[in-house]
Amino acid sequence: MDFVDRLKSKSNIGIGVFLLLNTLLVMWLFQNVVMGLIIYLISLTIALSPIGEWILRLQTGCKPLVRKDHLARLMPLFEEVHAKAKELDPSIPDDVKLFISNDKEPNAFATGRKTICLTKGFLEYDDEQIKATLAHEFGHLSNKDTDLILVVTVGNLIVSVLFILYRFFFLVIAGFVGGATRGLGGILVAIFVDLILVGMMWLWTKLGTALVMHSSRQNEFNADAFAYHSGYGPALIGVLDSFHEHEVHTKGLWANLVSSHPDSDLRIAKLQELMEESSDKVESL
Repeated sequence: MDFVDRLKSKSNIGIGVFLLLNTLLVMWLFQNVVMGLIIYLISLTIALSPIGEWILRLQTGCKPLVRKDHLARLMPLFEEVHAKAKELDPSIPDDVKLFISNDKEPNAFATGRKTICLTKGFLEYDDEQIKATLAHEFGHLSNKDTDLILVVTVGNLIVSVLFILYRFFFLVIAGFVGGATRGLGGILVAIFVDLILVGMMWLWTKLGTALVMHSSRQNEFNADAFAYHSGYGPALIGVLDSFHEHEVHTKGLWANLVSSHPDSDLRIAKLQELMEESSDKVESL
């Protein structure tokens, strides 16, 4: 229901159109309206489940913390920010988990309901800056804007896998059982065409991910505000300022996740406005 409610937002109109076209595309791939609709609903259900979060973590190389030095440093910071985030929004789950990736660039993302992932690049930052970054990611969980990337990226991945299995069964297994009436050459051509279709699905998914990133730019300002209200505004400004020094060279899905962020100076300006408003309120009292 949260996911459907988010689609009503004006900024997510493009995503709604994409999902509608996606549904029609899946129906066409499976050459069956009912089958295609059922497959797509299954893929969305899996994508929005903990399995979807696990798949996205796998795609981005995010793993549980296991090193004692990482646990000793990061978990107290994470637990402190988690407690403050729940004070602001009690709907944030108690069992949100922190993960880490080997990426050397300082980045982070939240997804689904219970996943926050930091890169090892953030270990170079001080504790307050790490807490500010975690607070920003908890802001994404609070605003319920972490599902769209799962639906597009993971949902379409599942559709592609199911399509390959579906076609393999009917083209190869059924063909051989039926005496290979199409001939080996015909089967190989059909498999080649199917691989091209899967490649097109991959490109289509890239477009959907770009749409999600475009629509989520405003969400970054909202997550910054959540971090500010959690008490980490100045530290977050320090993190954002450092991004001018760290030119991000990430690739793949990480790069798409990073591209959702507006210009750092604009984000800092918004945070400074919040700080000025709070200062003015204090002075008026």
